[in-house]
Amino acid sequence: MHTVIVGPGRLGIDDVIAVARHDSAVEISGEAREAMAASRTVIDALSEDPLPHYGISTGFGALATRHIPAQQRFQLQRSLVRSHAASSGAEVEREVVRGTMLLRLSTMATGRTGVRPLVAETYAAMLNAGITPVIGEYGSLGCSGDLAPLAHCALAAIGEGNVRVGDRLLTASGALAEAAITPVVLREKEGLALINGTDGMLGMLCLAIGDLTELLVTADLAAAMSVEGLAGTDRVFAEDLQALRPHPGQAESAATMRAVLNGSGVIAAHRTGGFTRVQDAYSLRCAPQVHGAARDTLDHARLVAGRELASAIDNPVVTTDGRVESNGNFHGAPVGYVLDFLAIVIADVASMSERRTDRFLDKNRSGGLNPFLAHDPGVDSGLMMAQYTQAGIVSELKRLAAPASVDSIPTSAMQEDHVSMGWAAARKLRRSLDGLTRVLAIELMTSARGIQMRGESPAPVSAAVIACLRERVPGPGPDRYLAPDIAEAVALVASGALLRASGLATGQASLSRSSVNEHQPSPERKRTA
Repeated sequence: MHTVIVGPGRLGIDDVIAVARHDSAVEISGEAREAMAASRTVIDALSEDPLPHYGISTGFGALATRHIPAQQRFQLQRSLVRSHAASSGAEVEREVVRGTMLLRLSTMATGRTGVRPLVAETYAAMLNAGITPVIGEYGSLGCSGDLAPLAHCALAAIGEGNVRVGDRLLTASGALAEAAITPVVLREKEGLALINGTDGMLGMLCLAIGDLTELLVTADLAAAMSVEGLAGTDRVFAEDLQALRPHPGQAESAATMRAVLNGSGVIAAHRTGGFTRVQDAYSLRCAPQVHGAARDTLDHARLVAGRELASAIDNPVVTTDGRVESNGNFHGAPVGYVLDFLAIVIADVASMSERRTDRFLDKNRSGGLNPFLAHDPGVDSGLMMAQYTQAGIVSELKRLAAPASVDSIPTSAMQEDHVSMGWAAARKLRRSLDGLTRVLAIELMTSARGIQMRGESPAPVSAAVIACLRERVPGPGPDRYLAPDIAEAVALVASGALLRASGLATGQASLSRSSVNEHQPSPERKRTA
C-alpha cells in the first residue's frame, strides 16, 4: 500500500490500479491546490461579468443560449448534477467507480477546470473513506465524456443519491456524515467541471491494460505447455527465426515460450533427427506471432492511455493565460478505439487457445494421448465438456469484438450529434477479459493433464505450474464433477498464482477483478511509501 500524490502532473497506470483496485490512499499536492485556487479566481471574476459565459452564467448543451441570473447559479449546478445522474442497470464495479473518481480528481488538480480546492478535497476524502457512489451500467455515450457516471459521483459529493461503504448500501448524506465529510455546495461551473471527462472509460482502460499484460504472459505459458503436452517442436521459437520478422511483441512472446520449454524432457524424448515432427499446426507454431501482435496492440493502448492521463479534460477549460474556452477534448474517440482494439485481440488469442485445447482431445492429433484425455475412454469422457465451455466463451468473445466505437446516436437536440460509445467499449472489454481468463485456465488444465498422461519429464517451469495447479485441481483419473475444477483453475489464473509459480510474473497488479473480479510510475507523479 502506498499513497498516490495527485498533482498537476499525470498519474501512471499503476497509480490508477493502486487506488481503484487496492484502495491506496490519495493526497492532493500543494502545487495542485495553488493551481486550482488560481484558476478559480478567473471563474469568480467572470461570474460577475454581465456578459454570458458558457457553464458559468449560461445553461448547458442545447440550452447554452439562456443567460442565468446570479441568484439561480447555485441551483443551476445542482440541477445539472441531479438531472444528469440518470444511469440504469446493474451496479458498476467498485474498482471502476473508484478509478473514475480518481481520474476526475486528477483533472481537477491540473488547475484547468476552475473548481475550488474544496471540491477536489471532497473527492479525495470520499476515496480515502471508501465511499463509492452507486452507478448503473447504462447512461454514458462517451461524449461529452462519461456524463451520467460522473454525475452520480458528483451527486454523492453534494450529499445526494446512494453509495456503498464496504458491503453496506447507504445514502450519500449518511455516509458522508459517518466519515465527517461535509457535502460540497457547488458554485459556478463546478457541477459542469465534475461531469465532463473520459474518466470512466479511461479508468477501465487502465485496469484492462494491467490485466491483459498478465493474461498475455499467461497465454504464452499455456501455449508453451500445450506444445510440450502435444510433443511439439520448440525449434520454431528460436531467436534467429523470430528476428527475421522484427515485431517486438513477437520476440517477447517467443522468448517467454522458450523459457517455459527450456529443459523439457517431453520434447527431447520425441525428437527424431532433431525434430519432434516436421511442422506443428498453426495454433502451436504461430503462437508468438498472434500473441506478439496482441502485445503490440496493447502497447499502443498503453501509449494512448498515457496521453489521456496527461490530459486536462473539461468544457470549458481555464487556460494557463486566464482565458475560459470551449473545446471538444471530452470526445472519447481516442480511448474508445483502443478499447475496441483490445477486445479484438482478446478474441483472437482466446480462439487460438481453444484450438490448442481441442488438439489434446482428438486422438488423431494429440500424438498418442487418450481420446479426450479420458482415464478410461468410453467409460470416462475426460475433458470433453471443458472444451465445449471454452468454445462457448470464444464464440461470445467474437461477438464482443464487434466495435462499439463505430456506432453513434445523436443526443441533446442534435447539439451532440456524434458520440464515441467509449463507455460501452470499456464495459464489453471487461467481459472479454473475464472470458479470456477462463479460456486460458481451461487450456492450462488441459495441457497439464496431457503432460502428466505422457509420463515423461516436463520442463521445470511446466512442472512448477502443474504442482501449483495440483494443490487445487486433482490430476488425471476417473471422471469427477468438472465445474469446480474449472473454477479453481480460473481463480489461479486470475490471482496470478500460476504465473508466480512459473517465475514469469510481470510485477503487474493482480488480476483480482470484480468480474472474476505498467509500467513504472510516471516521473511527474510522486509516490510515498
